[in-house]
Amino acid sequence: MRSFLSFVAKETRHILRDRRTVMILFGMPIVMMLLFGFAISNDIKNVRVVLVGSSKDVKTSTVVERLNASEYFDVKYLAGTPAEAEKLIRSRKADMAVVFTANFANHTFDNTAGIQIITDAADPNTSVQQAAYAQQVISNSTGSAAMPVSQKLLYNPQMKSAYNFVPGIMGLLLMIICAMMTAVSIVREKERGTMEVLLVSPVRPVMIIVAKAVPYFVLSIVILICILLLSTYVLDVPVAGSLFWIFAVSLLYIFMALALGLLISVVAKTQLVAILASAMMLLMPSLLLSGMIYPIESMPVILQCIAQIVPAKWYISAMRKLMIMGVGAERILPEISILAGYAAMLLFISLKKFKSRL
Repeated sequence: MRSFLSFVAKETRHILRDRRTVMILFGMPIVMMLLFGFAISNDIKNVRVVLVGSSKDVKTSTVVERLNASEYFDVKYLAGTPAEAEKLIRSRKADMAVVFTANFANHTFDNTAGIQIITDAADPNTSVQQAAYAQQVISNSTGSAAMPVSQKLLYNPQMKSAYNFVPGIMGLLLMIICAMMTAVSIVREKERGTMEVLLVSPVRPVMIIVAKAVPYFVLSIVILICILLLSTYVLDVPVAGSLFWIFAVSLLYIFMALALGLLISVVAKTQLVAILASAMMLLMPSLLLSGMIYPIESMPVILQCIAQIVPAKWYISAMRKLMIMGVGAERILPEISILAGYAAMLLFISLKKFKSRL
């Protein structure tokens, strides 16, 4: 046991002495959290609006004032016809047009008043969000049966992008740190020829590999705590569920990622091969096919099937349920079962391959 702990201490000192590794381990999570939380955002703000309507009644003025007072919209232009408004949108001077029927206030009493929203659907997701936001503001402004729009936003009433990105960033970062960094660390020892020196020590070869993974396991827990603190106190993303289950599922995911990193390190012969394999097997699928950025349901069927085998997809799903929705552990049993199965399978294969290579 003393020899095992000495190997763990040796690997820890090696990690802390390497400034580049420390920057990746601690700098990357902070930068990615801040970028995805603030800079990379799907939130709709400062939408340039052109109004179409000749009447200046109280009802119309109320709608215009509510739109202008909202942080989402900025009323810039007044057009006489919808065609003029469309020209402004085509010339990129405006993003959305709100068209009022003639004598809008008088027609609200007989339920014949109408408002048309014109958006630029070149970006369909943004267009739908703009129209939904405008509908909500208009519905609250008119208070009329002519606008029978009712909307209730569960779990994320302010529609902040950070609510979606934080669980995704957790899955991506833990996968990179645990799997990629572990794989590269072990392959570096093999490439330099120092692994053979370690293997002739009295400690069993498997224990040496485990000792190299332990520091990354501990660092991943520290980074997980940092991510949760940043999300709560900087990005204002609440942790609605149980912290115990958030940590329990995260530890299972970290263990699974370490087993995957061990498998890559066994197969790869050079650091370059390990990095390329990690990028192709971990980084890109975790970024594009996990539901972190793009909803899986809107992907082609073949990609939906491939997404089911991406481990990050199940972890991100569990974190969204626990952190954002605040559900109990019984609602994440499928995710826990799949992650546990992945961990057992990857660990078994990697250890078998490692023994056969010895």
